[in-house]
Amino acid sequence: MSDFPSFPAGFVLGAATAAFQIEGAAHEDGRGPSIWDTFARRPGAVLGGDTGDVACDHYHRYREDIALLKALGVRSYRFSVSWPRVQPTGSGPANAAGLGFYERLVDGLLDAGIEPAVTLYHWDLPQALEERGGWRHRDTAHRFADYAGLVADALADRVPRWITLNEPWCSAFLGYANGHHAPGAREGTPALAAAHHLLVGHGLAVPVLREAGAREVGITLNLDHVTPATSTPEDVAAALRAETQRNLIWTEPLLEGRYADSEDDTWEDLIRRESFRRPGDLEVIAAPLDFLGINYYTPSVVRNAPYRDPDPLSRTADDNRFEGVGVPGARHTAMGWPVVPHTLRDLLVGLRERYGDALPPIHITENGSAEDDVPAPDGAVHDTDRISYLDGHLRSVAAAIADGVDVRGYYVWSLLDNFEWAYGYSKRFGLVYVDYATQRRIPKDSYHWYRALIADRSRDGLGEAAETTG
Repeated sequence: MSDFPSFPAGFVLGAATAAFQIEGAAHEDGRGPSIWDTFARRPGAVLGGDTGDVACDHYHRYREDIALLKALGVRSYRFSVSWPRVQPTGSGPANAAGLGFYERLVDGLLDAGIEPAVTLYHWDLPQALEERGGWRHRDTAHRFADYAGLVADALADRVPRWITLNEPWCSAFLGYANGHHAPGAREGTPALAAAHHLLVGHGLAVPVLREAGAREVGITLNLDHVTPATSTPEDVAAALRAETQRNLIWTEPLLEGRYADSEDDTWEDLIRRESFRRPGDLEVIAAPLDFLGINYYTPSVVRNAPYRDPDPLSRTADDNRFEGVGVPGARHTAMGWPVVPHTLRDLLVGLRERYGDALPPIHITENGSAEDDVPAPDGAVHDTDRISYLDGHLRSVAAAIADGVDVRGYYVWSLLDNFEWAYGYSKRFGLVYVDYATQRRIPKDSYHWYRALIADRSRDGLGEAAETTG
């Protein structure tokens, strides 16, 4: 009997990365600057002053990375396209050299028997669009749909699965509300406008992708499993505000075509519907999805808290009168995040209970842990904590499937150690250790564990089913 978690036939096991975090080649072949290129050069914005200029040098080493994926045995590889590599200023015709890189990458994956899954936007907005207002302005949503069409026209004949946006919560609130991510703004209503325009951009892109021949179209959300710290009315209300800000602001418009009933209490005077919401927007946003991508790492336990920002017009950065508390007894990753695997199952079951038939099939598009990885004297990286993390969360996914949730795939984050946004190169999420000085790749023990899990499924005959039905 296998010691690995069990999944039904057709379940896809994959790995994921993102363009800015691994590609490097920031100034080659006509690529324009992104908001992350600009943000990383702001003093103090990124730990250690790190940039994405070289990252994992994947732009030049993609063949080596495809070989790692092939040896791992994954059926699917989720990667993102760099918008400024394809459209250096965020508008106009495609940059042939930039688009050509993704064509070579896709062809290489297919030659290796790996199904490509494309994310169109993983936070690297062209800097030229930010200088015209970025996601605060509706025009950026239209520019995104144009960009989606350029990429899909080139790749949809070979790429079956498409993700419009990755974690719009981070783009809107870490980028425009608390300034922790690019472009580093601290704003109130404009951050809510950014959230709305991200959704509009998604909705505008969906029919463009379908027209170009995309077989499966979805969006990836980083949804939280939120619980109140106590059963007091104050903490319960705080948890609803947290769930509204983290989850419902996305899922209600996308799946139900409406705004959350709880948003007035959450946002109070910051909602200016007439300024950025227009008639017909909900119909655009709620374009039917073939799947919902979910990124999940850690649960949120929250309690009631006062506002911390004295300016009422800046309080989207204030967590809306809630604050996180610890999870007693939980192990924490190198990010300081508590490890509570069963909460992933709880989140998935809760979504099914809330949305019923409106919930499309689900892919876990990211899940993984940052650990303090260091090569041992034997040259290997013995990341036992990561293996435990992955095993626990995969078992949680299997439990959700047993409970009737339609989960069809899982992508580990990440294939490679990489540029971890504001943390620079200080945090390592990869199955493969990257020595940034030499760009040497060292598969960690977790890589070999995940490869054994995939091989175990293949021995059971489930790998073939995944290839034909995934």
